[in-house]
Amino acid sequence: MRAPFASDPAHARGRRVQEEESTFRSCFQRDRDRIIHASAFRRLKHKTQVFIEHEGDYYRTRLTHSIEVAQVARTISGALGLNAELTEAVALAHDLGHTPFGHTGEDALGVLMAPYGGFDHNAQAIRIVTHLERHYAEFDGLNLTWETLEGIAKHNGPVTGDIPWALEAYCRDHDLELHTFASAEAQVAAIADDVAYNHHDLHDGLRAELFSTDELAELPILKDNFAAVDALYPDLNYYRRRHEALRRFFGVLVEDVINFARTRLNEIDPQSVTDVRMAGQTVIRFSDEVFRDLKVIRAFLFDRMYRAPSVVKMRAEVTQVVEELFPFFMAHTDHLPKQWRKDVDEVDSETALARIVSDYISGMTDRFALQEHARLIGG
Repeated sequence: MRAPFASDPAHARGRRVQEEESTFRSCFQRDRDRIIHASAFRRLKHKTQVFIEHEGDYYRTRLTHSIEVAQVARTISGALGLNAELTEAVALAHDLGHTPFGHTGEDALGVLMAPYGGFDHNAQAIRIVTHLERHYAEFDGLNLTWETLEGIAKHNGPVTGDIPWALEAYCRDHDLELHTFASAEAQVAAIADDVAYNHHDLHDGLRAELFSTDELAELPILKDNFAAVDALYPDLNYYRRRHEALRRFFGVLVEDVINFARTRLNEIDPQSVTDVRMAGQTVIRFSDEVFRDLKVIRAFLFDRMYRAPSVVKMRAEVTQVVEELFPFFMAHTDHLPKQWRKDVDEVDSETALARIVSDYISGMTDRFALQEHARLIGG
């Protein structure tokens, strides 16, 4: 049964360019399908989370991460009576704006773009789905519904203060009401992102041998998970033991979000999606206890994984790739692909050119960025 505060496709605010709607898919289903078929979504296959694309076939990529986020989001959304299709659309799109080389690439591009308005991956995702995807005859972008665009733009909460230029530019013509909270569906997509990366970063760190299973078994939440596995399966082999414990950790996070959200929603008692947007607080989140435990786990991962010597060394190498590609394309626009040169011909400022170069580099996969750097610059 759908909750009264769920987003109803029958009452969606529509698309920027009016279209004839599908006879057998809701508008949110259609949004989800367009995202899956987008070029930017396919490129997530070769964009990484922490490790670089060529370092191993088993580590998460942005694509596998997005699929895991969508799976978690659908589970939570279903349990809370929300619109699963809208939740899934936002979940699948939430990382479209990420650069190659994970947050390392974003940090490097952010420094390079500082004189030109900066770079923000959430705003870049909006730029991709409203402008850079150019496959349809009648419009640029994917022409997604207002609700899906809102969810991509502010699933992490209201956007206030210095609004990223790409988001501000879009909202001048199509107001996404950045000052309010997003729908409950978008908030579910955001917390599903947290669930997924907290879980899979532990998996990937173990596979990379940056820390041991015994060390994980001493961390909050995980300590109880390992104890429960050991009690039920005392002779379980090493790999099954840690997988079973991490599976239980995953379940604890999902159940905590669902239970806490139900409590919060009962307190607020929203009767419409507008009530959720105007609640003045995040409705879908972890309980205080679990959030506190996750801070300990994240601190462990930061120290042992994100700042591991091997990871730091690779971060420095790929930072150099981005730092050298950007000025090269600024000075040699003839090396941009043909379909980009029309945009270059129409620029009227260095800032406009820099934003085109940023669009191009941020859309690269890890492997393509490395290949282009080797081909054009060497090293």
